[in-house]
Amino acid sequence: MFTERLRMLFTIVPGSGGSGPDHWQTLWEAELPVAVRIAPPSWDDHDPADWSRSLDVAADAHGSERAVLVAHSFGCLVAVDWAVRNSSRVAGLFLVAPPDRRGIARDMIAGLDHTDDIRLDVPAEVLISTDDPYCSSERALKLARAWRAVPRVLGALGHINASSGLGAWPDGRQMLDEFVITAAGRPAVRPSFRTSPPQSAS
Repeated sequence: MFTERLRMLFTIVPGSGGSGPDHWQTLWEAELPVAVRIAPPSWDDHDPADWSRSLDVAADAHGSERAVLVAHSFGCLVAVDWAVRNSSRVAGLFLVAPPDRRGIARDMIAGLDHTDDIRLDVPAEVLISTDDPYCSSERALKLARAWRAVPRVLGALGHINASSGLGAWPDGRQMLDEFVITAAGRPAVRPSFRTSPPQSAS
């Protein structure tokens, strides 16, 4: 696949609880040439600072090389937040099924309430399900626009997790390969916040 030929590095950023053995992230991790999974102690407590430190550890494992962050669910919010402060270590963001933070308890997203207002200047793609129970497709499209990411609306795939019955999700892996071509050809630029006031959520 393209990812092997391009020798891209990957950081796997699962959602709540980590990705189980049947989750596409776990199956991809076994296939990708160089992939490091974050391992925060607070998998179920949603401590953003703890998850961010785990991303630091994963980035250190990659040395001086930039990596593509392959994130799912809550991990998308953490990945976007981390990329703001570590753009020189990010080759791109492949964001699958980001949740609507407004539906997450405030104590679980302390420090992530600004993620709606981030603009990314590294390549980014948001993969969207039309029947995601944690985020409407309209809300996900709004996030993609705010982040300056390319949206892909995939149809009714639930939360795009193991329960979606995707297995190794070959279609998603093909999309990752296509994204890597974009990420490999573009230098990192520091992400920023929007200078204009954020739009009201709908």
